[in-house]
Amino acid sequence: MMEVRERRGASASAAAAVSGSGGVVVVRRGATTSAAPELEGFLDDACLDEDETSLAPPGTPAEVDDDDDERVDEELSLPARAAEQAEHLVRKVLEEAEQAEQLVRKVWEEAWKVCHFSSLPQWLQDNDFLHRGHRPPLPSFSACFRSIFRVHTETGNIWTHLLGCLAFVGMATYFLTRPSAEIQWQEKVVFASFFAGAIMCMGMSFTFHTVSCHSEKVGKLFSKLDYCGIALLIIGSFVPWLYYGFYCDTQPKLIYLTVVVVLGIAAVVVSLWDKFGEPRYRPLRAGVFMGFGLSGVVPALHYLFAQGFLSAVYEASFGWLCLMGALYIVGALFYALRVPERWFPGKCDILFHSHQIFHILVIAAALVHYHGITEMAMKRLTMGECQD
Repeated sequence: MMEVRERRGASASAAAAVSGSGGVVVVRRGATTSAAPELEGFLDDACLDEDETSLAPPGTPAEVDDDDDERVDEELSLPARAAEQAEHLVRKVLEEAEQAEQLVRKVWEEAWKVCHFSSLPQWLQDNDFLHRGHRPPLPSFSACFRSIFRVHTETGNIWTHLLGCLAFVGMATYFLTRPSAEIQWQEKVVFASFFAGAIMCMGMSFTFHTVSCHSEKVGKLFSKLDYCGIALLIIGSFVPWLYYGFYCDTQPKLIYLTVVVVLGIAAVVVSLWDKFGEPRYRPLRAGVFMGFGLSGVVPALHYLFAQGFLSAVYEASFGWLCLMGALYIVGALFYALRVPERWFPGKCDILFHSHQIFHILVIAAALVHYHGITEMAMKRLTMGECQD
């Protein structure tokens, strides 16, 4: 609202008032002619000011508001960008730390040294008659398997059953791939049970001795699998002998096979007991598996009394059967008594300690048994069909 007040030099009756709203100027009546030029000039100035306001150049309040909005958005985005950069930095640091850890572990794994029995953690202390040459804990499966090619107390245990496992894999492959004209499928199934038991026993054994130093949890798990493998070998060894020994006597054959399977399951269940793998229960472990194996004496005596001594020797490979049992028993005694290292502490740390001897005798017994049941099968099949 603008008012044009009375100017000097105008007449007393010529009072003019100007009020403008929204660009409209109102001139009150009664203005004299002498005031008209001044009023006209004033109106021109007012119109000019209004045009300049409507045609505002850059930097006016409208543009300033846009700049303020941009500045506010930029200020609000600063914390988000800072958080993103911090997250990227943390991720990069963690990646670098992980790479450094892997490098340190790799260098340490390649540089580990054998240690004394007293330096081992309690869960790795198994045979105190072996003083030196023990592997330290190797918390990496790759390091454990690379230790196969290092010299330590488990080297002989690993290689004896690793080579034995490979040997039986080769034998099984040769036998089971023979043409049906040479070996019938029934015979292949019977022998497959023996091959499976031998391969699983020796495979689980060498795996356990390879990874036993990984950690306590892994060591306990694979020790249980090792004992289960022994039970499977005993079951697999029974099947061919009972099948051919009682070839024409179906009822006792089924009874003995059932008993063997039940005893095998019982041995597996006992093997899964956590304390079963502790060093103080070594005699118990030997006794369980020795007793399981000696249960074969019952069907052997049955055959002996039913068929006679000569038949048992010439047709049932009784001699090979007895040799196999003797090898297993001797091996179990070496294992339980821990000889010869008991007699020569610290002298059999790498070679010729009881567990290596036990492994060698197990392989020998399995080979003897394979030879015996092969002869038994050939003689049985050349005798023709069963007579009623």
